[in-house]
Amino acid sequence: MRIGVPKEIAPTERRVALTPDAAGRLTKGGFEVLIERGAGVAAFFPDDAYGAAGATVSDRSSVFSQADIVVQVQSPQAAELGNYREGSALVAFFQPAPDYVRQLAQRKLTAFSLVLLPRITRAQPMDVLSSQATVAGYKAVLLAASTAPRLFPMLVTAAGTLPAARVLVLGAGVAGLQAIATARRLGAIVSAFDVRPAVKEQVQSLGAVFLEMAIEEHAETAGGYAKELSEETHRKELAFLAGAAKDADIVISTAAIPGKKAPILITAAAVQGMKPGSVIVDLAAETGGNCELTQPGSEIVRGGVSILGPLNLAGTVPLHASQMYAKNVAAFLGHIVQDGKLRLDFEDQIIRDTCVTHAGEVRKS
Repeated sequence: MRIGVPKEIAPTERRVALTPDAAGRLTKGGFEVLIERGAGVAAFFPDDAYGAAGATVSDRSSVFSQADIVVQVQSPQAAELGNYREGSALVAFFQPAPDYVRQLAQRKLTAFSLVLLPRITRAQPMDVLSSQATVAGYKAVLLAASTAPRLFPMLVTAAGTLPAARVLVLGAGVAGLQAIATARRLGAIVSAFDVRPAVKEQVQSLGAVFLEMAIEEHAETAGGYAKELSEETHRKELAFLAGAAKDADIVISTAAIPGKKAPILITAAAVQGMKPGSVIVDLAAETGGNCELTQPGSEIVRGGVSILGPLNLAGTVPLHASQMYAKNVAAFLGHIVQDGKLRLDFEDQIIRDTCVTHAGEVRKS
């Protein structure tokens, strides 16, 4: 079974789908690994490291023509789908938009979207969403710290005492929890909000204050994700968060609803009520943003408040993000390949949930 790793061509993408260490483990497990020349350079993994691990460094056309399974970080661009051998498989980290999935099916690719991995114990070693969210939550706090006009920790100096920054984290998923931990390590006073009461203990275990709002409806899906609130409850939520944001120097927003536009949690009016010099880092920018004023990919200032809408934050920490992603991918490959052949047991929840196309048919979009 040949695994192909092309170089990522998205303008801001510096990660690579397999690191030399992961490639080495796969080759020892009986796989052949073909990697495009220069694929790991942006993440600081040189070609000779792959060669030493037993992988074959080759040109791009050979990777696509010879690979049985192509593994990537970003989904391939539509214009490049003709490079993929019909009947081969694709493993990547992408949202399966209907039009795009149809193009994958037309190419007769067996395509797996790692975004769709179920939240079950067996899938934890493959959980790309969590590993990359960990990186994004960490980097979001560093962005806020470098943008803010104040220091994070309390300092007692000859010029007087500097109070600690107050950080508000919205959403206590993996990214939010990592943001809490990072802000606490930098010395900030941290509070957090989430519609799921079950995360209160996790927030408090990191030394943050959990902001509680009475929510009568059930706000969590069976898979553990937040779900959309009713219109009336959402209005109450916006008013509650506007009050919390007034006291914050930094707001890190991470709230997302799988497969849907990010919920608005910070209105334009709430931004007006924040202190000049405050900073919002909106990690939900890629799906529209949690702040009404967020401009994805840009930094703007409104009423003295800086609003950052970063895209692909995990890609800005390519070495460790690639290491984590590669371990997830290697675990996934070990699950879908048995005895050198692709195992398509659609009774298996992991395979059933992640396989979006097979044999020219759309299975999920």
